[in-house]
Amino acid sequence: KRNTHHVSVIVNNPKQTTKRNMMRISLFLLALAPAIITGFSVHNEGAVSRRESFTKTASLFSGAVAAGVLGVPASSWAAVSEETPRVTTRMGGLLEKYQDSRGWIIMAPSGWNKFDGEVGAYDIKWQDLVDPTDNIKLSSTPVKSTTTSIDALGPVADVGASLAAKRNAKLIRAEERQTDGVLFYFFDFALDDGTHQMLQLCVNKGKIWSLDANTLEKRYSKRKEMYDNILGSFSPKLS
Repeated sequence: KRNTHHVSVIVNNPKQTTKRNMMRISLFLLALAPAIITGFSVHNEGAVSRRESFTKTASLFSGAVAAGVLGVPASSWAAVSEETPRVTTRMGGLLEKYQDSRGWIIMAPSGWNKFDGEVGAYDIKWQDLVDPTDNIKLSSTPVKSTTTSIDALGPVADVGASLAAKRNAKLIRAEERQTDGVLFYFFDFALDDGTHQMLQLCVNKGKIWSLDANTLEKRYSKRKEMYDNILGSFSPKLS
């Protein structure tokens, strides 16, 4: 079971600070509106599906971090003080250890098809043999060397709310944890097209790492435990 820690940020005026944070994120997304609309459009063949929208948004966020658009210095928010161990369960054979030569590790779904690299879409993807709507995707985007933590985007709740608002999705969970010295933001979304997505973001090795797990809403309850364990097992560095 994933162990996550919720952190409260103490400020002089919480409402005004939260409003400023949301305005920063919203202004950034507004500035990139054309790219968002193009990237998230629902076409037929060769198009980016709506279920990939949060991954694309994460890439746009990374651009803001790299350019300093959000105006928030890295590690400026309250820190998660406790370490959460990386998930290593194999779930009775449903998961298997995958260690990539590029220096990251994950418990991947056993028996699923694995696809390496699609430019602009993902670094690696696992897809269910029976239903391709069940899939796991990992992508990475370079950021400035001065950006060392995902909290440069702002508080986890604000980031989750902005991501959900841009896709008319329901934010189910917004959590943060620290594993192997890396801060992770985790989000759980119910999209209005009958699909469900878990998204995890972190920064390490000069990159923002985006890991998303997707399924149909009707199968979410069956996939939830496995997806929680997969996201909880990922580390952008080898222990």
